[in-house]
Amino acid sequence: MLSVTADTNIYVSALNFGGPPDKLLDLARAGEIRLAISDEIREEVVRILQLKFGWSDEAIGVARERISDFTEHVYPLQVVRVVEEDPSDNRILECAQAAKSEYIVTGDKHLLKLGRFGDARIVRPAEFLEIQSLRE
Repeated sequence: MLSVTADTNIYVSALNFGGPPDKLLDLARAGEIRLAISDEIREEVVRILQLKFGWSDEAIGVARERISDFTEHVYPLQVVRVVEEDPSDNRILECAQAAKSEYIVTGDKHLLKLGRFGDARIVRPAEFLEIQSLRE
């Protein structure tokens, strides 16, 4: 089973628009991938849903519970300073490192530019779905 860390934009896109990001979350719901999340990622998702999309506290609470049902909570112990252009992107790398993820799935240009972080390949959602389908 592949170990994956999803960027904040994957959760936000899945919850608001569906598409490949939602299919990624479906894989985690079905137990086909191991999806890691940290407090920092979860809180950034909540902040974006509130500020950019106007989600109510109740809707956010439901989303938070549902995400917790199919993700593995990790606690990063090492601080990473790799992405200088957007330091919050480093929280994704920290989660992936703590979870020993094989893939980081993102639409973020700063992370995609890296291509890899440690043992993790950094890919877009559609690319990850293709990789996963070839493994079946």
